[in-house]
This record gives sequence, C-alpha cells and structure tokens, in this order.
Amino acid sequence: MKAIQIDGYKQGEVQVALREIELPHVGARDLLVRVKAAAVNPLDLLIAHGDVKLVVPYRFPLTLGNEMAGVVEQVGTEVSDFKVGDRVFARLPIDRIGAFAEYVAVDASAVARIPDYLSDVEAAAVALTALTAEQALDLLKLKSGSSLFISGGSGSFGMMAIPLAAARGLKVITSGGAQAKERTMQLGASQYFDYKTEDYTTSLKDIDGAIDSLGDKELPRLFSILRQGATLVSLRGMPTARFAKSFGLPLWKQWLFKLAGLKNERLAKKRDQQYHFIFVMADGSQLQRAASILEAQEIRPEIGSVYTLEQAGEALREVASPRSPGKVIIQLG
Repeated sequence: MKAIQIDGYKQGEVQVALREIELPHVGARDLLVRVKAAAVNPLDLLIAHGDVKLVVPYRFPLTLGNEMAGVVEQVGTEVSDFKVGDRVFARLPIDRIGAFAEYVAVDASAVARIPDYLSDVEAAAVALTALTAEQALDLLKLKSGSSLFISGGSGSFGMMAIPLAAARGLKVITSGGAQAKERTMQLGASQYFDYKTEDYTTSLKDIDGAIDSLGDKELPRLFSILRQGATLVSLRGMPTARFAKSFGLPLWKQWLFKLAGLKNERLAKKRDQQYHFIFVMADGSQLQRAASILEAQEIRPEIGSVYTLEQAGEALREVASPRSPGKVIIQLG
C-alpha cells in the first residue's frame, strides 16, 4: 500500500516520502480501515519536528496522520461492534498514528461510525476537533447554566466546541473576526466579541470557565475574566506536571513539564484558579456521542484545500503557512 513517511525529526519544512509498504497487522481488537480521507493538522507538524517526542518517542520510518475517515475492510476476531463496509472515522491513538496511507489498522475502541449527513472529506475533519472540545469540557466540569468563554472561537475548533458546549446547557461567549459573527452565533454562542474592535476583558468578569485556543500570550487576559476558583483549559499553552503524570511519563519528564508550565500555574494560583493543558486522546465512544449532537444540527466543518496523497508535502506546507481558514484534507480514492 502507499503511505507518506518521514525518516526522522527535522525542524523547518517537513520532508516526506511516498512509499510502498506492507499492509498493517490487524490485531484481535483492531479494524483494518481503507482510508478515504485524512485531515492534515498542526499536530502532524509538531510530531515531524520532534516537539512531542518527550510524550511519544516515535520509531522511524514513521507514517504520518492523526485523523481519518474510511471504510472497514477487515474486523479483528474480538471485535463485535463493527462490520466490514461500515463508514468510520477516528482520531488515531497517539502511539499508532498513520492516517496518511491507503490503509490503517486501529483499535476498535478509538473508532466511531460516520453520521450519514457527512461526506468522507467532512468526517475526516471532525474527529480531532470534536474530541478536543469534549475532553476540554470534561476537564472544566461545568454545570448547566454556567458561563464559558472560548478564545478564538470563530475558527474550526469553535465550530465544534460551541454546539457541544451549548448542548451541555452552557452559556457560551467567544471572540473572533467580525465576518464570522453571524455564523458563530448560529452555532449556539450567546455573546460575541470582535477581537479587532472590542476588548472582552473590559466587559466580562466572574466567568465560570474558559478554553484557550490561542496560546500563552492570551492566558493572563483569560485568567482576569474568570471567577475565583475557576478552571482554564488550554489547547496551545505550555504543558504541566499534571499532564505528564496523566500520560504515565517518568518522574524526570514530569519535572520537565512542571518547569514548563510553572508560569501559568502560578498565574492561576493568584485567585485559586486552575490551569490545565490538554492533549487530545482517542476515544470512539466519546466521538460517537459528540457526533450525535453535531448530527442533530447538521454541523459541518469548514473545508479548505483538498490534496491527493502524492501532494502530502504541499498539504503540510499549507498547514505550516495557512492560506485559508478551512481544514486541509488529503483525499484517497
């Protein structure tokens, strides 16, 4: 089968190779999926650059790709929930990535069925973002009626996170560009700030929780609008010792991550607040629940450029220097 691989970590432009490799081994609890579409994410760049090697030390050659949509071709002997021909999608387990290939073997527990209203290309763009939103919301532990601020919520993350948060009964407030306001409000946001003309820190206070999608520079502003004791979950801030421990990393790595996240945790402690860094995990059951919520409103991801497998290098270059707001996709077959 054809696959896109790298031979080692390298900063800068990712150098990939299109190769013929053997079909993956299908374990008793696995599905063999013929990949129809795979999304290209900043995470793929981080992996290729070696930025997550402290979390997962990959072996080379490595087939890239973290999320995909496809059709089940073979079912492991201990799998009963899926059958050949099922349309499925997944965020692949972090230690078994490989979506940029014609086939992938994946633990059935990581997989969910694709809602009928989504095409393969659309489904490939949903899994990672929807799971990130669900797992961030789980960390916040907010009750129905609570207020939630999502920074930069007009992008691809907000398109999934806002309806999923609203389905939990949360009052969602977000920020973004003026051109995206109407669309974002229709997803379930109750208040929207144009980041160019409005400063949310002067209007908001005592918010119950926040999700950061912008990074460390935004965190002081987010902490300033939260109530005492509230929690902030960051998708792009520095990791923490708590995160390292949850991954089962050795003590020396936990200390490294503790130092990395110390500034943000000290910032949080000023008002008895909590700071969490999230690294999304594969979870088929959680993805299926999220998909049912998105299906009820027929929420579709915004798709940008679509490439062939042979054009994977170009797709990665676009993700490194985005030209459009939509998700970049590699389409196979």
